Amino acid sequence: MLDLLPDFPLHPRGPAAATCLAHGLRDYRSAAAHVAALPYGRGLARDDLAILDERRGTCSTKHALLARLAAEHHVPVALILGIYLMDGSNTPGVGDALAAHGLTALPEAHCVLRWRAHTIDLTRPNITALPTFLHDQPISPDDIVHRKLEIHRQFLTTWLPTHLPGWTLESLWRAREACIAALAD
Repeated sequence: MLDLLPDFPLHPRGPAAATCLAHGLRDYRSAAAHVAALPYGRGLARDDLAILDERRGTCSTKHALLARLAAEHHVPVALILGIYLMDGSNTPGVGDALAAHGLTALPEAHCVLRWRAHTIDLTRPNITALPTFLHDQPISPDDIVHRKLEIHRQFLTTWLPTHLPGWTLESLWRAREACIAALAD
């Protein structure tokens, strides 16, 4: 997927570029390759600018850093928040966590990049297929903590009564957190 991204030299134009340059990353694609190779996991700061120091990132922090980096260079790579039905086949590692909660799937928020007509997922190495989004929208890198959560919870509130009657948002959220924890193992 890296070859679908634009490539340009990095210049010290903002905090994302400064962070990448400090880590020896000199162009956009090498920064994207480095970010893609980072292990999946939530950092302590939950901040896209911290992932290179913390040596791990989530779909949100990895893609937010790259969207911020592109924006600093006036290249329109969009950060997209999508909601998809997460299951054990499209998200390897969550099947047991879902089953432990009596579920086969649940809606999950996922961030990707969009460049021209391409949707690019650098969350984990070797991703070959993107999930089918039930909903997607552009967001700002600054939206990955609070606004992303708000959009995800709003979607679940609407989806839940029709698809899982009797479940509460809190119980579904606990199942979701178990899935996220399973991904970091």
